[in-house]
Amino acid sequence: MKSIIQGIIQLRNPNFQFDANLNTAALLQFIWQQTWSLIRGWKWLLRFKNPKMALLGKRVRLFNASKIHFGKFLKLGDAVYLSALGMEGIQVGNNVGIGAYSRVVVSTSFNNIGSFIKIGNNVGIGEFAYLGGAGGLEIGDDCIVGQYFSCHSENHNYANSKLPIRQQGVTRQGIKIGANCWIGSKVTVLDGVEIGEGCVIAAGSVVTKSFPADTIIGGVPARKLKNRIETAIENEVLV
Repeated sequence: MKSIIQGIIQLRNPNFQFDANLNTAALLQFIWQQTWSLIRGWKWLLRFKNPKMALLGKRVRLFNASKIHFGKFLKLGDAVYLSALGMEGIQVGNNVGIGAYSRVVVSTSFNNIGSFIKIGNNVGIGEFAYLGGAGGLEIGDDCIVGQYFSCHSENHNYANSKLPIRQQGVTRQGIKIGANCWIGSKVTVLDGVEIGEGCVIAAGSVVTKSFPADTIIGGVPARKLKNRIETAIENEVLV
């Protein structure tokens, strides 16, 4: 049984292998959970959407579903909410997983709708994420992201001290995260930031400015700690 289930999972993740120490009870519970997730995915036929083997947790909700487009083997945890109120909506690639209780929201404003959220292929995002796409948010292929990740692609104006901040409007520049990044838990990325490919962002960082490819980033506000490639070369020399 284990080899059959492993083969099915490898359709989504070719490199997947069960741990040799996995017990039968856990495997059976996993099969039960995934079967129900697959059944819930087929309910999207009622919204005239091709499920594409989507696995859905309990209480998954969509808003403006006509502007939500996704690839094969999408996996959404319990209580995930996707809201595509925006000019381009939400686009999700193949083999993407979004953890339970996450919110993927292009915009909440009906008088100034947002831009888009684009998530590439083979992206895994942990539980309790908040992805805001008012100014545009793009996450590249093969990124892995820890829990409580948040992106805020707009800022409130506040220069006029005589006017309430809520009445001064917003600025929107957008956020772009390159492919193959590893982002730790509780990282916050603010508007106008561009993260290059292959970056590593330490847990708890608040990223307020852009960084080039292969940078190891950490701190509040975040700063460059090391260059990932140079560090790898130094380690090879030491060995």
